[in-house]
Amino acid sequence: MAKKTVASLQTSSKRLTKAIKMVKSPKTGAYTFVESVMAPEAVNEWLASK
Repeated sequence: MAKKTVASLQTSSKRLTKAIKMVKSPKTGAYTFVESVMAPEAVNEWLASK
């Protein structure tokens, strides 16, 4: 499962988006959240990767 935050971050001339992905740990089976700030065009590709 993945979730994209609604808020967009703007710094000078670049527009950035913060994406949050839920990742299941292979050891414990618990879920952790991985956050990343990137360009809006790269979000779907990042969420699709494992």
